Amino acid sequence: MVGYVGPNGAGKSTTIKMLTGILLPTSGHVTVDGLVPWKHRVRLAGRIGVVFGQRTQLWWDLPLIESLNLLRHIYRVPRERYEVQVRRLIEMLEIGPFLHQPVRQLSLGQRMRGDLAAALLHQPAILYLDEPTIGLDVVAKERIRTFLLEINRTEGMTVLLTTHDMTDIARLCERMMIIDHGKLLYDGGVGEITRRYGGDRRLVVDFDEDVSELHVRGAHVERREGPRVWLGFHRDEISAPELIQRVTSRYRIRDLTLEEPDIERVVRRIYEEGIP
Repeated sequence: MVGYVGPNGAGKSTTIKMLTGILLPTSGHVTVDGLVPWKHRVRLAGRIGVVFGQRTQLWWDLPLIESLNLLRHIYRVPRERYEVQVRRLIEMLEIGPFLHQPVRQLSLGQRMRGDLAAALLHQPAILYLDEPTIGLDVVAKERIRTFLLEINRTEGMTVLLTTHDMTDIARLCERMMIIDHGKLLYDGGVGEITRRYGGDRRLVVDFDEDVSELHVRGAHVERREGPRVWLGFHRDEISAPELIQRVTSRYRIRDLTLEEPDIERVVRRIYEEGIP
C-alpha cells in the first residue's frame, strides 16, 4: 500500500487519471502492469479498480445489487465467480442491509462501501483510491480502513491511495510518496519520514506545583497550563533520557509524557518548506 500525498493542485488526481488511461501525459512514460494505459485501456481496465471519493460509478436510481450485476457484464465476469465474489464483498464490507436500496438513498459511507465493492468486483491486481474517506465520519472511515488492510493482506493487491487525511496514511501505508507541482519530493517509508524530518520532539511535564522560572538546558518552553509544561527539544541536540534526567534532578514532578512528531505535522512542514 502506497500513500500518494501532496497539497491541493500538486497533481495527485492527474497522476491517477494518467495511470488509468483517462488522460494522455504531455511528456514522459508510464506503464501499469506492463501496459501503457492510454494505448491499452480495455486490457488495463480488467486489471485495475478505481474509486474516486467525489464521484461514483454506481447507477443513481438503481439498487446497489443491480449496479453490481451490470458491472459483471461490463467486465465479463463469469457468473460463478461473480456470485462467490459478491458474497465475499457483502460480508467484508457489510453492505447486505442496503443491497436492494437505490443508490440515491444511501448515506455517503454506504455509497463509498458500494463503490469499493464495484471497484473490486472483477478482482483487479491494482486498486487506485482517490480520497476514499473524504467526508466520512470516524466510524465509516475505520470500517473502510479495516477492509483495505484485510484485502491487501489476503489478496496481495497493490493499493495506491491519495488522501489529505494523514491518519489514513499512518494506519494503512508502509510507503509514502509526496509530490508538489508534479515534482516528487519524497519516496520512502512512512516511519522513516518522521525520523528524518521530524526532529522536533516534546516532553510534557506535570510538576508538583507551578514553576514560574523554568530553565532546562537543551529545551525551551513551548506552552504552559498551570503546573503542566510542554518542553520542545531537537533529537540531534539532546536525547529524551538526558532531558528527563535534567528535569527530574532539578524539579519535583508528578508525571512525564514524551510526544513524538506526528506525520501530519512533518508533511505540512515539507509542503511549506520543502525537503531540508
